[in-house]
Amino acid sequence: MAEQTRRSIKSRAAIAGHPLHPTMVHFPIACLMLVVGSDALFLYTQDMFWARTSLWLAGIGALGGWVASIAGLTDLVTVKRIRDMILGWCHAILAVMMLSLASLNWLWRYLHPTDLLPWAVGLTLMTAGLIVLAGILGGMLVYDEAVGVEIDDK
Repeated sequence: MAEQTRRSIKSRAAIAGHPLHPTMVHFPIACLMLVVGSDALFLYTQDMFWARTSLWLAGIGALGGWVASIAGLTDLVTVKRIRDMILGWCHAILAVMMLSLASLNWLWRYLHPTDLLPWAVGLTLMTAGLIVLAGILGGMLVYDEAVGVEIDDK
């Protein structure tokens, strides 16, 4: 069976042809995933340093994620081939759910810095799970559907 040629799906939110959304998501993802570890260290040591670390990581991760989502949303609503993909919409919906939980997690920590069980830890774990799912779908968009990838036609 002959291999079907695929065409690149160009990103509109790009600088010099390099899509912004996949570039911008790494730092917020790292921050939000590190909250899992800093929560575990706070629960183990009861040292306020780790509670403050979780607060900052949750805040920076949520804020950075919302900023990165602007680039992703720009691509979703302005590029018809992305807008037509159910995969793109699923990725976007999971990302909005994840960022909403991350923002709520930051707010909880801001209002109740040491009262982490069960709400803050639960929000952290749900956020981490949604990051994994949204990341898998984002990877499928890039590697399977060639969103933001320049395919060599040689």
